[in-house]
Amino acid sequence: MRFLVIVSALLLGACSTSPTGRSQFMIISPQSAIVQSQKAYADTLKQLESKEQLSSDHRLADRVQRITGRLVSTAHDHYHSSRTWDWSVALIDDPEMVNAWCMAGGRMAVYTGLFEQLKLTDDEFAQIMGHEIAHALANHTAEQMSRAVAMQIGLSAVNVASDGNSAANQGAQLAAVLALQLPNSRTAESEADTIGLELATLAGYDPQAAVTLWRKMGDLSDKRPPEFLSTHPDPTTRLSALRDHANEVAGLNPKQIKAPIYPVNIVYQKDAVK
Repeated sequence: MRFLVIVSALLLGACSTSPTGRSQFMIISPQSAIVQSQKAYADTLKQLESKEQLSSDHRLADRVQRITGRLVSTAHDHYHSSRTWDWSVALIDDPEMVNAWCMAGGRMAVYTGLFEQLKLTDDEFAQIMGHEIAHALANHTAEQMSRAVAMQIGLSAVNVASDGNSAANQGAQLAAVLALQLPNSRTAESEADTIGLELATLAGYDPQAAVTLWRKMGDLSDKRPPEFLSTHPDPTTRLSALRDHANEVAGLNPKQIKAPIYPVNIVYQKDAVK
């Protein structure tokens, strides 16, 4: 009985609303997601450094910093809570991995395979990072962590019945890592498309690049499915929606005036010979 009471209490407090007005299931608060993501990110960086998997490409690091910095400046203007985030991008040296992600609190990673496999323009890369940053702005990490913790609660009824808060807190640490592996819902992906496209446009990048980007993704997936698409819907199903929305948001910044560059921390192998 006590277990049912605890679960009911968690579910009653699990309602939240995304920036687009969508109802979200969250038993992990956005702030808790940020704290746990910080720990998971630190552990990830330690592993990358120990395995010497950080890129030593200084020019690419500068490019990532410049483009991501403009997106972050724009996020600060339109999502004020993000002004306190510790923005960082780990540049991971893996020419075969086509992937990028952003955890709660602005902790990001980019794989060099994105550039080597897709030959990205600046505008296309801005669309990728805008999309990933949008996941964080819309609290999708907290949403994914809540799903993971809810599953754990269902599998750990005895522990929850004895100490529900403790179980949720312990589960949050694991869920922060699982949030990178669990696929977002199609609704969350569409939401990130919408927010990310607007963010990149306001930052000064061409919204039509979203269409050319997903065409490239589609061409690449015909050869071999990139990791980036393992947690995203098939690109051919979203091109029409992206094209329509790109036309809609073009008026937000018709002259494509570039936003200021926020000094995002880029984590890469700085001591390598240029």
